[in-house]
Amino acid sequence: MEEKNTACAKRGRFIVFEGIDGAGKTTQIELLERALRAEGRRVWRTAEPTESVSGGLLRDALGGVTKRTACEMAALFVLDRIFHNVNPVSGIERMLADGVDVICDRYYYSSLAYQGSEIDGDWVRDMNLNCPEIRRPDLCVFLDLTPEQSMQRIDCGRVTHEIYETAERLTRVRKRFFEVFDSLKETDRICVVNAARSIEEIHADILALLQS
Repeated sequence: MEEKNTACAKRGRFIVFEGIDGAGKTTQIELLERALRAEGRRVWRTAEPTESVSGGLLRDALGGVTKRTACEMAALFVLDRIFHNVNPVSGIERMLADGVDVICDRYYYSSLAYQGSEIDGDWVRDMNLNCPEIRRPDLCVFLDLTPEQSMQRIDCGRVTHEIYETAERLTRVRKRFFEVFDSLKETDRICVVNAARSIEEIHADILALLQS
C-alpha cells in the first residue's frame, strides 16, 4: 500500500487550457509553466493539433489550405488526440507517469464546442469521452472572453485568420462551450476565468485554482 501511495504522489498533473480564439491561452500557459518550474516541478507544454501527421492535416484544414467537412475534422481530432495520449516517447500518459506536469493548449472540450456546434454533438462527444485512450484532465481552465473582445484581439494581433475566427462562429462556439461544461460538471473539474482583465490578475487566479 505504501508503494502505491508513493507512485501516485509522483504522478504529474494534467492541466488543459481552453477558450475561444484570442483569449490569451499562450500567455497564461507560459506564465504557469514558469511558476511551476520555479516550484521545482517538471513541466511539459503541449498543444492540439499535435506535431504528428494527423496534426499537420488538421493545421492545413484550420488554415484553409485544405477543405474538410466538420465530420472529417472531428474524426481527425480524435485520431490526433489518441496519438497525443499514447505516444510512447512523449505522450501525455508517458509524461504523467514520469511525474511531469502536462499543460495542454486545447483538448476534447474544443472538439465538443467547435465541431459539436456544426454536426451531431452526441457523436462528437461519444468519440471523445468513450474512448479508453483519451484521458480526462485534472483541471480545465477556460479563459472567457466575449466574441467581440476576441475579434478585437485577433484583428490587432494577426495578419491571417483561421476558419473559425469570425464573430458569428465565435458566438456559436462560446455558447456551445458553456453547454459542454454544464454537461460535464459531474465528471470534469472545469473553472471559468474572466480573461478580459490584466495578465497578472488572470495568472493569480490560475495559481489559486491549482492550490485549491
